[in-house]
Amino acid sequence: MTIYLVRHGETAYNRDGLGLGRSDEPLTELGQRQAAAVAEALAARPIAAVYSSPLQRAKHAAELIARATGSSLEVRPDLTELDAGDTEGLAFPLMRERFPDFFTAWRGNGAHEVPLPGGESITDLALRLQGLAAEIRERATSEGVCVVSHNFVQRALLCDLLGIGLESFRSFAIELASITTLSIRGKTVRIESLNDVCHLHSLEPSGKQT
Repeated sequence: MTIYLVRHGETAYNRDGLGLGRSDEPLTELGQRQAAAVAEALAARPIAAVYSSPLQRAKHAAELIARATGSSLEVRPDLTELDAGDTEGLAFPLMRERFPDFFTAWRGNGAHEVPLPGGESITDLALRLQGLAAEIRERATSEGVCVVSHNFVQRALLCDLLGIGLESFRSFAIELASITTLSIRGKTVRIESLNDVCHLHSLEPSGKQT
């Protein structure tokens, strides 16, 4: 069967290039239209369950997808975005100025083990997601599943579902309101599409993203 990984649409923080983790920012008007476009793109897909982060920018799209596909909706706290700690709401030039040691480590080998200042590391996030990832994989062997979440959550989930090391978390582009599709055949998980944004082509550009 199939797993659809959906990232939320645009917020003001994404648009303005600000760090965004657990702040419960609403979607912009464009973000709401992106969420509606995702739901329309998935409406005919055989999806039995939608898992969603509790943050409203993800939950908005999840509710639209559940309604369009007639599927159940499960809000799961484990899908909350990586805790950005002291970088929450900061512009990237200011982050680099305030936390130079962090940025040096973040650009190097082993970045997945480096916590954001006052926040989580990718390893922390992956440990938080382990149980849910196993549940999603098991459920998706018999029915279609959609997971609506965030940038780093999707990167960690992809590493887990594909059985690759967390050091590869930067190998994936995960744009706003994108859809990534994985198929499961027995123990084999295959990427059918990665970071698909074709459904957004009729919308205006989303601007800066984080």
